[in-house]
Amino acid sequence: MNEQELRDKWDSRYTETQAIPPPLEVLREHAYLLPRLGTALDLACGLGGSAIFMAEQGLETWAWDQSPVAIRALAAAADDLALHAQIRDVVAEPPEFRRFDVICVGHFLDRDLCSHIAAALKPGGLLFYQTWIRDKVDDSGPGSQGFRLAQNELLQLFPGLIVRFYQDLGRVGEPTQGFRNRAQLIAQSAG
Repeated sequence: MNEQELRDKWDSRYTETQAIPPPLEVLREHAYLLPRLGTALDLACGLGGSAIFMAEQGLETWAWDQSPVAIRALAAAADDLALHAQIRDVVAEPPEFRRFDVICVGHFLDRDLCSHIAAALKPGGLLFYQTWIRDKVDDSGPGSQGFRLAQNELLQLFPGLIVRFYQDLGRVGEPTQGFRNRAQLIAQSAG
């Protein structure tokens, strides 16, 4: 799928539903780790539920996505928040070195981008990452295994960061209980 086809696919999806989603669970449940002030990025933000949440916490927040439809919907919902919603292909134009205190990535996986994400954190900065795993209990999420993580792969994608929280329950135990189908990581740049 070329870049235009990919953009069209996401524009179509975001045209169907422009309701701003809730923030990622890993971010919402660990909001007490966020700094009181600073800069944040919701990378490949879609409709930007996490971006709005971080801006509501007082962080000056950037939200980047390649879909103009998603960015327009997010900008309209941002009200008076310190939120900068921008159309940006994050693969072609990754975040700049040591720019953000917090980076949030949800349900997006480009393994080649991970070193750029880690480098974009300021010293002591936090990464909140949540995305799909291969060891799933149902058919939610992408069908392609390339867009799903192998066991513990998320830990391996950010070797220079300090792991503060990690969860990947796979199919262990009772599959109808607990946070399933996705891995969660909170990691920190060395200060």
